[in-house]
Amino acid sequence: MRKLIAVSIIVFTALAASNVRAVQPDEIMSDPAKELRARDLSRELRCMVCQNQSIDDSDAPLARDLRLLVRERIASGDSDSQVIDFLVARYGEFVLLKPRLKPHTLLLWLLPPLALVAGGFALWANSRRRAKSAPSEDDPLFKLTAEEEARLSALISRETPPEKSA
Repeated sequence: MRKLIAVSIIVFTALAASNVRAVQPDEIMSDPAKELRARDLSRELRCMVCQNQSIDDSDAPLARDLRLLVRERIASGDSDSQVIDFLVARYGEFVLLKPRLKPHTLLLWLLPPLALVAGGFALWANSRRRAKSAPSEDDPLFKLTAEEEARLSALISRETPPEKSA
């Protein structure tokens, strides 16, 4: 029973810690619907300092400024796409954790599946090449000469224990 309680406490702590964000209490909007929109947008925007974190997760001062800017734009009545467009115009496409699909980002979107296909093809080609180059039993390298076969038979007969009679 104690083990179950200990495991439960560990799981609860881990889950609670995963929900901790960098948003400060003074940043939170009074309208829960607008705050939810702000949090959703904050998860889509890259911290320009941390680079692989959203501004919702980052403690950097610039991330705080961006969170406040998002909340200001939402409070002024901007839609989600208007907020995103404003930030992209100001900071460039890099501010988006998930870049938009456009001609200049096409390689970014297509490279992972193409790399996966290329890797699969390379593995397939390598396995076929190995199968073709593997020596077969008809290969002369596997054939023993008469002298080698005689030596092998002699060695085998020496190692074979005598049969016991019943």
